[in-house]
Amino acid sequence: QVQLVESGGGLVQAGGSLRLSCAASGRTFSSYAMGWFRQAPGKEHEFVEAISWMGGSTYYADSVKGRFTISRDNVKNTVYLQMNSLQPEDPAVYYCAAAYTIATLRNYGMDYWGKGTLVTVSS
Repeated sequence: QVQLVESGGGLVQAGGSLRLSCAASGRTFSSYAMGWFRQAPGKEHEFVEAISWMGGSTYYADSVKGRFTISRDNVKNTVYLQMNSLQPEDPAVYYCAAAYTIATLRNYGMDYWGKGTLVTVSS
C-alpha cells in the first residue's frame, strides 16, 4: 500500500517557477514508477510526466517539454516536479500517481494517486 501527499502548489506569475513535491508512505515506494497528471477546470486528466522506479528513464508530455522536470529521491520517498516558465495553459490541480511501469502511467493506469495540489498562474 502506498499513500501519496502532494504539496508545493500555489499562485505564480506567468514565466515563474514552482516545485511540486509528492511524499509517499510505504516501504515499497522505490518499486513504483511515479508520475504527475493534471486536471484543469472543465477538462479531462492530462498526463504530464513520469519517471521509472530507479529514475533512469523519464517520459513527458509535449506540452511541458523543456519546461518541467520530474525527479525522485528514493531515500526520502519523494518525487518532485520542477515547473519553469509557467504559462497560462498550465493552471490545474496536479496529481501524483504510482504504477509499476511508466507505460502504465502513460496509459492513465494508476495503482495509487494523491488528492492533488492546485497551481494557479497569473498573467
